[in-house]
Amino acid sequence: MSTIFKKEIAFTNVPSIKAKTLRINLNPDIYGTFSEIGAGQETSGHFFKSGGASGTIAKAMSAYDKDFSDAIYGIEEDGRYVTQSRLKKMLAHEMENMDNRISRELHPDRLFFSYANTVATIDFSKRYKGHGWIGIRYQLDPKQKELNEIILHIRFKQNEARLQQETLGIVGVNLIYGAFYKYDKPRKLLKYLYDHIDKDTVELDMVNFSGPNFAEVDNRLMSLQLVKNDMTDAVMFGPDGNNLLPATILYKKNILALRGSFRPVTMVNMDMFKKSYEIFIREPSVEEENTVVIFEITLSNLRASGEIDEQDFMDRAELLCSLGHTVMISKFQEYFKLVEYFSNYTKSKIGLTMGVNNLVDIFDEKYYRHLSGGILEAFGKLFFKDLKVYLYPMRNEETGQIMTSNTIKVHPRMKELYKFFKYNGKVMDIIDYDPEILHVFSRDVLKKIINGEEGWESVLPEGIAEIIKKKKLFIRKPLEEEQEKV
Repeated sequence: MSTIFKKEIAFTNVPSIKAKTLRINLNPDIYGTFSEIGAGQETSGHFFKSGGASGTIAKAMSAYDKDFSDAIYGIEEDGRYVTQSRLKKMLAHEMENMDNRISRELHPDRLFFSYANTVATIDFSKRYKGHGWIGIRYQLDPKQKELNEIILHIRFKQNEARLQQETLGIVGVNLIYGAFYKYDKPRKLLKYLYDHIDKDTVELDMVNFSGPNFAEVDNRLMSLQLVKNDMTDAVMFGPDGNNLLPATILYKKNILALRGSFRPVTMVNMDMFKKSYEIFIREPSVEEENTVVIFEITLSNLRASGEIDEQDFMDRAELLCSLGHTVMISKFQEYFKLVEYFSNYTKSKIGLTMGVNNLVDIFDEKYYRHLSGGILEAFGKLFFKDLKVYLYPMRNEETGQIMTSNTIKVHPRMKELYKFFKYNGKVMDIIDYDPEILHVFSRDVLKKIINGEEGWESVLPEGIAEIIKKKKLFIRKPLEEEQEKV
């Protein structure tokens, strides 16, 4: 059990920044370093000002000069400084110094920590708002050899460097306080990062927990909390379950996105992906090595049956990750918002793979009544960029007709608009589809799984049925008490 409360003075839980820093300063066991690059000593400054910092701060530094910073932490391969790699080097270097310079024999109860941030605030032209990486590597027990680590990425929304610096300092204090006092409730820890900060001043778009005290934390679930709590518009995680920074994955890339419920992922989903990908990489402007594929699930889809069922979300994520795919969770109910988001990071080719019913919905005016420019405004954002829709056919259950871009029916008022995009090559049919699986729908497979029926296994990708059966996916009750712990 952690020794953190051993010698701690009884303290009233006052939710102010000064109270948080003072509580840490008055704990005789918490001891560590602060290394901050790019925005001054904003976090350590709060600890110095609250009093009693001499027992907490071993060292506070700002390796602001790039050459000096390189001399300490090494040179990054890409030459950049505001990166996750830089942050991790800072945390590792300072923690190693702590171990080498502080005697465990003289200080057997001390809980070492290394806090770091590397940040770029808003530029003079105010074109780039600024962003930063923040992290802490630390112990909760002096005997711990494997360390805990929390790393997060923020994007500033304020228009003054001074305000961004102040925000950074508060987020840093909230992170350090949460790391020591709220580590057993990571979901609440995330919310506490916004203590004394308005959500419209900073965006938190990536977080990863690791280490012995976070062994039970699934970072994909933490990603979901960021979108669910309006901390960001979209999050991504890779096949290994660790969260990814969308900007890093999407920057200057060709993007092929496939939206769906994936509940569960079926052979149709995989056929849509494979066939559209083959077309996409043959586009003249697309280089395969510079292309990413995103399987996207909207928050509205996760809420389709009411409140978000986190276990249901985890089941979908489990299967997509097992197939080696990168997953995005977004708030973008309309496709044009998804394209707008991608366009923030790339000017390269964007492809959307969708079924006939999705394309019909795109041409339904009711989805754009909230826009002053209506459907024309939405379409200007959707098709203005170098975008193409790859359309997967659907069989009409009543007539048996195969519906393609040539046979779908849109509202009469939308016919000419549809023709315009169709004849300008913005919509392309997937013609080498598998006709034997057109009858497969995720909702029908899910119903069979829940009801314990047979015959659903054959319409899923190889290995997926085995995972569903082994882990009893989609049939368990939501994790209520368990999820409260995280």
